[in-house]
Amino acid sequence: MDPVLMGEILAALMFFGVIGFLLIGFPVAFTLAGVSLLFGGVGMALGVFDPSNFGSLPNRYIGFMTNEVLVAVPLFIFMGVMLERSQIAEQLLMTMGKLFGNLRGGLGFSVIIVGAMLAASTGVVGATVVTMGLISLPAMLRAGYDPKLATGVICASGTLGQIIPPSTVLIFMGDMLSGINSQVQMSKGNFAPVPVSVGDLFAGALLPGLLLVSLYLIWVLFKAVTDPASCPATPVPPEEKGDLFREVLVALVPPLMLILAVLGSILGGIATPTEAASVGAVGAMVLAALRWRLSLTILKETVIATATITSMVFVILLGASVFSVVFRMMGGDNLVHEFLSNLPGGPMAAVAVVMLIMFFLGFILDTFEIIFIVIPITAPVLLALDVDPIWLGVLVGVNLQTSFLTPPFGFALFYLRGVAPPGLPTSAIYKGIVPFVMLQIVAIAILFMFPEIVTWLPRLVAG
Repeated sequence: MDPVLMGEILAALMFFGVIGFLLIGFPVAFTLAGVSLLFGGVGMALGVFDPSNFGSLPNRYIGFMTNEVLVAVPLFIFMGVMLERSQIAEQLLMTMGKLFGNLRGGLGFSVIIVGAMLAASTGVVGATVVTMGLISLPAMLRAGYDPKLATGVICASGTLGQIIPPSTVLIFMGDMLSGINSQVQMSKGNFAPVPVSVGDLFAGALLPGLLLVSLYLIWVLFKAVTDPASCPATPVPPEEKGDLFREVLVALVPPLMLILAVLGSILGGIATPTEAASVGAVGAMVLAALRWRLSLTILKETVIATATITSMVFVILLGASVFSVVFRMMGGDNLVHEFLSNLPGGPMAAVAVVMLIMFFLGFILDTFEIIFIVIPITAPVLLALDVDPIWLGVLVGVNLQTSFLTPPFGFALFYLRGVAPPGLPTSAIYKGIVPFVMLQIVAIAILFMFPEIVTWLPRLVAG
């Protein structure tokens, strides 16, 4: 058999082999590296893979460790965990619940708005879903909310941290797309390409994030009008109304100021994402100290949680690097290029197929697993077809938000199941997220039809 064809077949089998081992339950990072080494050995035996290619891995790993952009990841995670551990998010949820309590669907509106604010100040999905599940879910169930609507709103709002900046997913994706875009443009003879930065991706994701928030709010409003019993009002007792305005100011203004400081400095070109992340981390500690919630115990818990989450993500990245080397050197990238380039319908059809593949992978893989595997394989082909890198990155971000919501491995579902009352059936959580997954598909369709929603703000910021 032709060695080129043999290499491409092995690359394709390796991709499906990784998915198979993950379904069995093997750890992600070790599966990516282990299966890749296994197929690399087979490729060596068949003469289609040179083991000297592994010599590029040390430089890659050193590059990850010295990459200034990726330093923003642990800083943003620290910021989010600190806001959650210091109960600032809890106070925000309770106050917003009182503010909208007189409206049908008011608690639903509160969860969505607070979810958006926490996304813009943390970007940590697990902490947001658990916090809102502990505080809002019991209150919504006591108020008579339909369990499916209550759980769906909490899960969907908690995953907004995937797309609303500062998102750790967008940081990794921006860093990858920046390098891939430079390589693609140089291969096409453009030796001075317009750079793609994480700040550009943040700017591009802002309006799509607000679009998702709007769609969620419209859905709750629709339920309030057509099925009032599913989301009744929860009026605030008269004795609690007197201090409501002060409570709103105290709970709302400090997090808003932190969001403006972090995102405003990035979008305004005042600071890089890494510099803004350091401001956010310090700002979160200042907010906790001002509310007498900062202690050595909370600081220790926050640091340990930050190290745990960061290590988990970067270990997956290291394993994905092994996969990328073996896949590309056996000709897998040529296979993907031929497949996507020959699709009828041109670049948009190619993007649609990649989005569809990512959507279905979201049923069985985590967001980071998908971007570390799929982006290095497909992005070079799509960018070579003149797809806008910022639009592509944001579209992937919105698409992969569904991976937190789709069973059987939707992590937001597991987070909420872990803190939900024992009497709440798991089926209610699974049924509750269906309308919100549909809304996310609608959002993707809107972004397909109107790419300017993504590209307008980055162009405005760039002048």
